[in-house]
Amino acid sequence: MEETTTAATTTIMAALATLSPPQLSDLTHTILSHTHHHCLRLSSLLSSPILFSLTLHRLNSLSLPHKTLLIANHLLSSLHHLTLHFQPNPPPPRVKQRDLDSVLLLLLLCDVHQHNPEALQAPTSKWREILSNLYSDDMLTVSGIGVYNGSALVSYIEVLTRCLRFVSVMGFCYGRKMGREVAASPAAVVALPSVEVRGGGSECVICKEEMRENRDVCELPCQHLFHWMCILRWLKKRNTCPCCRFRLPTDDVFGEIQRLLEVLVKIANEKGLI
Repeated sequence: MEETTTAATTTIMAALATLSPPQLSDLTHTILSHTHHHCLRLSSLLSSPILFSLTLHRLNSLSLPHKTLLIANHLLSSLHHLTLHFQPNPPPPRVKQRDLDSVLLLLLLCDVHQHNPEALQAPTSKWREILSNLYSDDMLTVSGIGVYNGSALVSYIEVLTRCLRFVSVMGFCYGRKMGREVAASPAAVVALPSVEVRGGGSECVICKEEMRENRDVCELPCQHLFHWMCILRWLKKRNTCPCCRFRLPTDDVFGEIQRLLEVLVKIANEKGLI
């Protein structure tokens, strides 16, 4: 696990090193903006007995795989901010307010359990007060107020490093074998462009028929061409290019985290930074 963490951190740092100063500034601003929003939401959650009770009740009703998926979606949104600078990606699904409340409270409970497990041995009726006191002590640091912007990047790198550990551990626990084939996301497929073939000559590798003029032809981001009907059937079952295995975005959360991490590895390798 220590070797995995070191490798992930090195890859993320190498990817960050390829960003221009304006891109890095934009990323930092985005991170601080999202962190501030999450802090405000968590503060509202802890200050409202009714909202806290409803959110805690919902957490207790969720299965462990469902809680795992909430955390995975949260990590995916963080990873998406960085990879967006390297290649266009459909935005991650919009998180419902109750899901955001649930994952923020869940992460806070996990953090408290890791650093101060005795605090959660108190009756649940006391948890809101206990969590509020513990959270307020770290409020300025967590929100980024009065903190050097570089500190936001340090925290961000720590979050992204958890992505790889999380997928490695939780993915296998719930039968999500890494590298398995999954369908491309509808949003990614809809965004694919149609192109005009001039003169013909090349063939679609799926149906082996010539791509003639006036036929519907699709171009993947890797620039390989296919008949639309062929590639649509292909992408319903897998998210890779039939020629070069280029991977398109998928709606599978664990698969998408893995895909975006592979994007970072590729970028870092191309720059010779790892």
